[in-house]
Amino acid sequence: MGTLRVLLLLSFIPSPWVLCSTGKHFNQDSTLRLEQQDGLFNREAYLEARRSKREAAALWLGEDYDSSMVFLPADEPDNAPAEGGDASELPTCLLCVCLTGSVYCEEVVPEMTAVPTLPKETAYLYARYNKIKKITNKDFADIVTLKRIDLTGNLISEIEEGAFSKLTLLEELNLAENQLVKLPMLPGKLTTFNANHNRLKTKGVKANAFKKLEKLINLFLGDNALEAVPVIPENVRIVHLQNNNITDISFDTFCKGNNTYYIRPNLMEVRLDGNPVLLSKYPNSFTCLKSLPVGQYR
Repeated sequence: MGTLRVLLLLSFIPSPWVLCSTGKHFNQDSTLRLEQQDGLFNREAYLEARRSKREAAALWLGEDYDSSMVFLPADEPDNAPAEGGDASELPTCLLCVCLTGSVYCEEVVPEMTAVPTLPKETAYLYARYNKIKKITNKDFADIVTLKRIDLTGNLISEIEEGAFSKLTLLEELNLAENQLVKLPMLPGKLTTFNANHNRLKTKGVKANAFKKLEKLINLFLGDNALEAVPVIPENVRIVHLQNNNITDISFDTFCKGNNTYYIRPNLMEVRLDGNPVLLSKYPNSFTCLKSLPVGQYR
């Protein structure tokens, strides 16, 4: 009976969190901070509100009821495992903040070394600045509702081929600041892909890795070790390839060498600064663009 009264009480207490939509701006090298698209999460206010819920429930149930026994999703009890334990042994919503459709697992203690088991119908995963080392085919196999994954600042060096193959709704994938040397096949509906600050070389990026991504708008591959510009889909608006090892540009890299009338209206921003290539040697390689790439011209 007491449990029923708790549930009835909690169903009438307003949700304690607020998500505020903001503009789309990129945090480094003009790249989007994904949390600014989805909103800002006030964890302190969230936890304070949760404490208030437990206290209110205890008061309603009577003086003899222990408020510490009123548990809510993602509560952190006083006897939580000490630092240095294995995060994989704990429920995801005890380690992370779980909201409807969103899971926030940032700088988790104890260390998170693998992608956590996600609640069904998760649409947005933020697991930044942890110690995740590998993405397997099983990690996202049952969460086909995912629209955004942000794994910035982990230790990911390997992604199994097909790890994202079932994510037909995935639009944004952020793998920046990891240790990747190779990219797997990417989902066809991606609009933003960020792999800045990895260890990618051209041999680790298949020639058609992005070619079939017809909805791709933002492509970020800066601060890697690429020797050549990959094939860029027609709809892409922003390409960041700064601080790589690109030494050569051809007539077909951005334009169509055999078609002098070809115009590429969508491609608005190309960054090639910090590469060995001298762009002034290839004046006919950018005739289809609205503006010249950023880079070295002399």
